[in-house]
Amino acid sequence: MNETAVRLTRGALSLEGVFGLPVQALGMVVFAHGSGSGRFSPRNNFVARILQQGKVATLLIDLLTPDEAEDRRKVFDIDLLAERVLLAKAWLEEDARTKSLGIGYFGASTGAGATLQAAARDPSSIRAIVSRGGRPDLAEPYLPLVTTPTLLIVGGNDEPVIEMNRAAYRLLACPKRLVIVPGASHLFEESGALEEVAEHALIWFQQHFHPAQYEDTGAHTKERLP
Repeated sequence: MNETAVRLTRGALSLEGVFGLPVQALGMVVFAHGSGSGRFSPRNNFVARILQQGKVATLLIDLLTPDEAEDRRKVFDIDLLAERVLLAKAWLEEDARTKSLGIGYFGASTGAGATLQAAARDPSSIRAIVSRGGRPDLAEPYLPLVTTPTLLIVGGNDEPVIEMNRAAYRLLACPKRLVIVPGASHLFEESGALEEVAEHALIWFQQHFHPAQYEDTGAHTKERLP
């Protein structure tokens, strides 16, 4: 496993990231973190390690600069966050190590809204999206335009977010699945909960990066309830 620090630049903008590239990677996943979080998020790093073990490359990136992260308006500016996700996508499409790989998005909380908007605006090369405890409702106008297979994962005890995800699920016209992890809270801090998130995410990405090798069970249109 080769994990390195990277910097994405566009004009005066500079964003810090961590890039993990396993041997013979099936695809590449960009992580979009929730409010107040970034590339060092312990939960997203845990999921990233599981993906890497399953031959999925990862890019954990700070979508905001340190100064921007202090501005609460920018923390919840989904249009701005989506622009940064698209910047990461463009960087991967230009990098010699990843330009031949399909791309996936993994969004947490507000990051999920940003990835869904980004995928609706530019679906090229995007193979799959996973939302963990996400706020897809923040991208509501874009949801009917999303064509990328989307997996929504929510904790069974995270009632307000469950309803937001059910409403978003109904608006999505793409291949989709809603998984509710029984007994889990918003941050999936309970024993085994984050492992279950990582397992669902890995299977979803593998199926859509390399469908011939990882058979799709056809269950992606079903909602699993507690």
